[in-house]
Amino acid sequence: MVLKFSTICLLLQALALQPLPAVAIPQSASDSSSSSTTSTTATAPAGVDTSPPTLTIITSVPSATAALGSDLPSQESLPPKQAWCPSEIFCAGSVLQTVGIANLYPDDKTFVDKPTSKNASGVLADFQNISSPATYGAIVNFVDADFTGEGTELEGAILPGFNANPPFLDNVTETLPKAFAQTVNGFWTQLARTTNSSTLCGSSGKCESTLIPLNHTFVVPGGRFREIYYWDSFWIIEGLLESQLFSIANDTLQNFMDQLDQFGFIPNGGRIYYLNRSQPPLFIQMLSRYVQATNDTSILTRALPLAEKELDWWTSNRSVQVTSPFSNQTFTMFHYAVNNTAPRPESYLTDYLTANDPTLSPALNETQKEDLYAELASGAETGWDYTARWLHASQINAGLSALNVRNTIAVDLNSLHYKNHVALAELYGSSNASAVARHNTAAASLKAGILDLCWDSQKLAFYDFILDTNSRNTIFSVAAFYPFWVGIIPPQVLSNATAAFQVFSSVNMVLNRYNGTFPSTFIQTGLQWDAPNTWPNHQYIILNALQALPANLTNGPIPSPASGQSTFTLIPEGQLGLNETSLPGQPLRGGASLINATLTGPGADFNGGNGTVANGGNPIDGEGWGAALQRMLANRYFSSALCSWQATGGSIPNVLPRLSDAELNVTQSQTNDGNMFEKFSILDIDSAGSGGEYTVQAGFGWTNGVVLWVASHYGMVLASPQCPSLLAAPMVTGSGGSGAQPTSGAAPPKKFGGAILSMSLLVGAVAMQYLL
Repeated sequence: MVLKFSTICLLLQALALQPLPAVAIPQSASDSSSSSTTSTTATAPAGVDTSPPTLTIITSVPSATAALGSDLPSQESLPPKQAWCPSEIFCAGSVLQTVGIANLYPDDKTFVDKPTSKNASGVLADFQNISSPATYGAIVNFVDADFTGEGTELEGAILPGFNANPPFLDNVTETLPKAFAQTVNGFWTQLARTTNSSTLCGSSGKCESTLIPLNHTFVVPGGRFREIYYWDSFWIIEGLLESQLFSIANDTLQNFMDQLDQFGFIPNGGRIYYLNRSQPPLFIQMLSRYVQATNDTSILTRALPLAEKELDWWTSNRSVQVTSPFSNQTFTMFHYAVNNTAPRPESYLTDYLTANDPTLSPALNETQKEDLYAELASGAETGWDYTARWLHASQINAGLSALNVRNTIAVDLNSLHYKNHVALAELYGSSNASAVARHNTAAASLKAGILDLCWDSQKLAFYDFILDTNSRNTIFSVAAFYPFWVGIIPPQVLSNATAAFQVFSSVNMVLNRYNGTFPSTFIQTGLQWDAPNTWPNHQYIILNALQALPANLTNGPIPSPASGQSTFTLIPEGQLGLNETSLPGQPLRGGASLINATLTGPGADFNGGNGTVANGGNPIDGEGWGAALQRMLANRYFSSALCSWQATGGSIPNVLPRLSDAELNVTQSQTNDGNMFEKFSILDIDSAGSGGEYTVQAGFGWTNGVVLWVASHYGMVLASPQCPSLLAAPMVTGSGGSGAQPTSGAAPPKKFGGAILSMSLLVGAVAMQYLL
C-alpha cells in the first residue's frame, strides 16, 4: 500500500494523539556507563545532595504509525545537501527524510538526538539494504537496531560549592515564597550536565552523534532541550549568580567561548544541526552580568577578543543597510537571516509538511520550498519560533508558509546589539580607549536607528520595521519593552510622565484583566509565541524595563479609567493593533455556571481593587505606578511558577502540603513531584502554556532563573499566592461579546506538561500549521 502525500497529512494529525512507548532505564550518575536526560520533576531541597543526581534515561522506542507491513508514503524529492551539516545520517538526505516520513516519534528531535550504535558506514549500509519500497516495519527495525538512547552522551554534574541557603533568601519576607525560592534553588542539582566521555562518539569512528561536546559543566533548560542553549543561558546565569554558583556561570561562559573559538559564532544549541544559526546575542550581557556579580575581571583576557569575534560574525552575516522612509537616513541594522534550503533536522517532518502542504494553492515549487526552509530556520534563530510577528501582515491566517522573518528588522534583536556595544565599552573601561570609542559610536548609531525606524510617537510603542513594505509592523508584542530594558528611552517619554505610563499601560491592563502574566502578543494563532502564552524571560524584561525609567516619571499613582470604562481605555489608540473585543477572553468561574469576564467596561477588570490585583501582592502606601506594576507582575509570575508546580505534585515539608489524589488526578500528577514549566498562560496561574511544535516542557532552566531573580529583587513584596482550586468548576472561553456569557457542557481540562490533555498540547510537531 502506497499512501498519497495528501493522505499522510491527515493520517499524521490523527496519529499525533497516540502515546509514546518508552523504556525507562534508571542509572546512577556515578556509573561509568551512566548518562542522563533532563529531569521533568523536582522536589524540595531538604538535605540537598550535591553529588551528581541519579537520573533516568528515557529511551524512546520507535513506534509505527501504520501497520508494520504497510509501505511508507511516497516522498517528495530530497532537498539539497547542506554544507554546514555534513552528516549522511542526521542531516538532509535519504536517511533523515525516510525516518522522518515514517513518523516514529511524536517529536522529530528524538531521532536526531540518538547516537548510532555502530559506525556511520555500518548504519548507511544497513539503510541501503532495506528493500524498496520500504515498509514501516523495516524502518522501525532499522532505527531500533542501529541507534541508542537520546541523551546518552551527557551525565549529571557536581555543583562545587552548592549552598542550599544562598544569601538572597534573606531578601524574602514571607515563609512560603522563601521556601519555594529555596526549593527552586535546589533544582540546579538536577539540571547540571557534563559530557560523558565514556559514551561519546567523538572522533573515534565507533559511532556518530549530533552532540557538540563541551569541555565544562553547563545547565540544560530541561525536557527535550537536553543540551546547552544560547539565549536560555542568560536567564539561567541570572539564577546561578543569585545562587552564588559562580563557577558554573563561569563554566557556561567558557563553553560559549570554546564555541566562538571553534565555529566563529555561538550556535542556537549544542547540536551539529544548529550550526547554521545562532540565537538572540546575549553572550556579552552574560559576561557583563558575571563580572558585575563576581568582580572576576580575569575572564576578560580571553572573553573580550571573542566578544569582538561574535559581533563581527553578526555584522558580516546578519546586518543590512536600511534607509528610513521617515528621515531618509541610512542605518546599519540587524535581522535574523539563516542560509538554509532544507527542513531543519530537529523538526524535519514539521518543515517537510509545511513546505509540501497539499492545501497550498498553488503548490510551492522547489525554489519556493527552499526559501520557506530558510524562513523556518530564521524563525528558529529568533528564539520566538513561532509568532504572528514573523508573518506577512496580509497573511496572518496563512500559517508558517507566510513567514517573513528575513525582511523583519526586529526591535528586540537591535536592542540587544545596542546593549552589547554599551556593555563592551564598559568592560573595556580605561584599558582600551579606542575600543570604548568604537563601541560607543556603534551604540549611538543603533540607538538612532531604533528610534527612527521602530518608535511610533503616536502609539507610544516600539514596533519591528519591515523591509519589503518599508514600514513598521502593526503587531504589538512584548518586544516593545526591550529598548527600555537596554536603556533606550525616547525623549518624548523622558519628558512626559503621562507618556511613560502609557508605554506600560498594557501591563496594567493585563494585571487587571487576566489571571496570568504578560503574553508575547495578544493575537491567538496557535503558535507558541503568541497569546495565550506568556514566557518567564519576558516578565524579567518588563520588570527591568520598568526599573530603567527615572523615578520622576513613575512616582505618581496608577491612573484610573473614566467611569464605565476599563483599563484598556488607558492604552493609546492603536497601540495594540486590536480593538477591546478582539482581545483574548478571560474565563471565570460563576458558581454552578461558567461565564466569561465582560469584554468591555469595568467588569473586564475583575482582578483589580484596593490598590492591587489578584495574586499581585499587597499595596504599599505612597507607591508610585512603576513600583506598583513591578510588585504586581513579580508576584503574578512567582505565583504562576509556584501554583503550577503545586498543581503537578509539588510540595514543601511543613510549608506547602501536597494536594490530594483527587486534585492531582485533574492534572494526572498522582505520581509526580511538581513541574517547573518553560511557559505559562495569560489566563491562569496554575497551568502551563500550550501550542507550538512540541508539547510543553518541564525543567526548566530560565523559569528557575527568573524565579530566583524575582525572589532576590522583589522578595520584600512577595506575598503567598492564592492558587485556584483544581476541583472547582473548569474554566472555558465562550464565543465573545460584551456581556457575561453562561457556558454549559464539558470544558477542556487544565493543560500541563505531565498531563497532555488538550488538543493544543496533543498535537506536537506533526501538523501544527493546520491548527492555525
